[in-house]
Amino acid sequence: MNIKEYFVSIFKGFHSLIKGMEVTGKELVTPKVTEQYPENRAELHIPERFRATLEFIYDENGYHKCIACGSCERNCPNQTISITKRMVELPDGKKKQKLDKYIYDLGSCTFCGLCVQVCPTNAIKFSNDFEQAVFTREKLVKQLNYLPEKDDAPAPAAKPSAPAAAKPAAAPAEKPAADETKQEPKENKE
Repeated sequence: MNIKEYFVSIFKGFHSLIKGMEVTGKELVTPKVTEQYPENRAELHIPERFRATLEFIYDENGYHKCIACGSCERNCPNQTISITKRMVELPDGKKKQKLDKYIYDLGSCTFCGLCVQVCPTNAIKFSNDFEQAVFTREKLVKQLNYLPEKDDAPAPAAKPSAPAAAKPAAAPAEKPAADETKQEPKENKE
């Protein structure tokens, strides 16, 4: 290294230092914006495309569209989703697989969105509820199909009857109507 290269490198280093100080100086004089997070939850804007946690899409009758095909489980890059299914016999004698448990581990999710993209029935989506802090990892493992199946358990009919004593007769009348709407698409598919 000769004397000319030595002074050129010193000049370049000094120029780089001045540029860095210029950026720092600009940041010193710009006004600061501080989010008062816990207090401003009402006016806090979260973009709708933000991916926070996976959830099922339920219709107005409390049914989800998951057919337990397992494509979301197969496409998950780190096995965040675990599906257990069971075989049920339909009234016409045919057998069909049904979703038993849909387990989602939020702690190991990379929020890539592959599960939502490959779902053939659009049964799952990402919510933008970002407040998911917990103290133990076990609380990050969630069962997404938390509502009981309408065909198997009379629990949905029992829940509305608990608050008011006059509604037990109305609840069973609503359940067959929901069952009829669920059976109509099955007949159309056959």
